[in-house]
Amino acid sequence: MNRLAHALSLLRDNARAGPGDVAGMARFGMDVERRLGVPVPALRKLGRTLGRDHELALALWDTGIPDAQILAGLVADPARLTSQQMDAWTRSMRSWDVCDGACLNAFVHSPLAWEKVAAWTACDEEFVRRAGFALLATLAVHDKQAGDTRFVDALGHIEEAADDDRNFVRKAVNWALRNIGKRNAALNAAAISQALRLQDRGTRAARWIAADALRELRSEAVQARLQANR
Repeated sequence: MNRLAHALSLLRDNARAGPGDVAGMARFGMDVERRLGVPVPALRKLGRTLGRDHELALALWDTGIPDAQILAGLVADPARLTSQQMDAWTRSMRSWDVCDGACLNAFVHSPLAWEKVAAWTACDEEFVRRAGFALLATLAVHDKQAGDTRFVDALGHIEEAADDDRNFVRKAVNWALRNIGKRNAALNAAAISQALRLQDRGTRAARWIAADALRELRSEAVQARLQANR
């Protein structure tokens, strides 16, 4: 049995057979076409079992099965992801959890990550743009080497996309703004200032992004943590 066939067999063995599980995923806005219904903890365990295998990752992605695509992000070698492969993955995304999984498990560790933030956040395709902001949100947590200037500059991407009222986009824009503002006290002030500017934009999307971000960024819990880390 080849590696792809073996991985798909493992996925099917770990799938929850009950249709109610897939129906529940649909209620959370996930694309359930061809979905097997494998829970995320099981996917992570399979990723550890299979280990890094970049060729397998590419083959898993090309199946179009959402569970297999999430697993692809877990077994891909980020250092071997080419620009063309990353673009192809984002263009074929059909579900937010597949998008976010690829960003969290693979794209964030790629040396091309920041380049792709700039390119994807400017793209009009829904899941490509979501990937750009999901990746920015993930970098705000995991890229410990990036300086504040990089994130202040990235607020410009948020400003440019803040009027996009597509659900999967505006939620990712909001996610990125909140994560930037939770990185440290200086970025918290910058993110709050950005949110206040968005309040004056007049569009429904911008007002929602701003209000939700301000609620968290000004919260006692966030402010106390930032003060403790000064």
